[in-house]
Amino acid sequence: MPILQTNNITKRFGKFTALDGINLSIEKGEIYGFIGPNGAGKTTTIRILLGILQATSGTATIFRKDAWYDAVEVHRKIAYVPGDVSLWDNLTGGEVIDLFIKLQGRPNNSRRNELIKKFDLDPTKKCRTYSKGNRQKVALIAALSSNAELFILDEPTSGLDPLMEQTFQECILELKEQGKSVLLSSHILHEVEKLCDKVSIIRQGKIIETGTLKELRHLTRSSIIVGTKQEIQGLELLKGIHDIQKKDDITTFKVDGEHVGNAMSHLSKFDIASLECMPPSLEELFMTHYENKGGA
Repeated sequence: MPILQTNNITKRFGKFTALDGINLSIEKGEIYGFIGPNGAGKTTTIRILLGILQATSGTATIFRKDAWYDAVEVHRKIAYVPGDVSLWDNLTGGEVIDLFIKLQGRPNNSRRNELIKKFDLDPTKKCRTYSKGNRQKVALIAALSSNAELFILDEPTSGLDPLMEQTFQECILELKEQGKSVLLSSHILHEVEKLCDKVSIIRQGKIIETGTLKELRHLTRSSIIVGTKQEIQGLELLKGIHDIQKKDDITTFKVDGEHVGNAMSHLSKFDIASLECMPPSLEELFMTHYENKGGA
């Protein structure tokens, strides 16, 4: 039974349809990526899951509870980090972290201190002195210090430097090992690619594709760089081959996922000296859906 599930969620603001039939399903111990350009509907979906907005139609359940009517009960088991964190100017970062942890009702000071060290945060400074990245660290430390079962993260690494992004990724993988679940909304595609078991792509309020990265990669092309001792002949006649370029004894081209096997069989006839095959990145997958479609 999924711990989070939405069924045909629709949200309208007047005549504008922000969400149109959103279906998500997250299992225990799963890291679920939710990607799309700004304005696609990611944050609106998350606000419905948090009980901040009520869906126009459809249902959203978390731990088998209604996200709107049972919001207080649901919030006891979830942790949320927004992409733009606002804090109390006159409190220190440590005081804010402690406040959020106490609201969860199960303080874990050893975990708190470990995360403060990992994220290199000075908890004694007033929040008004913090950069965007440091405000983000406060929210992340508070969330990750909790004993939540589901973490809803909306652009959580916004403002963090690459080293802190790596620290964040390590923490998320630790949550997975503990059997926790994560909904990760992000535009940092390599982050989603490294962490997520499953991905949904949203465009203009609609889910246009859902699956594991392995399942979705059939939509894009792998890049092949091959060196051969004999000149390759007839490559352009094969199905699914694109953008062939030759320089000396090195040939580069792209091949549709379903035709990789045929391409390899053909190349083997020409005495391969070197071969590099690069699977499509999530960024390439993402752009497949948005280029020439009015997306970002």
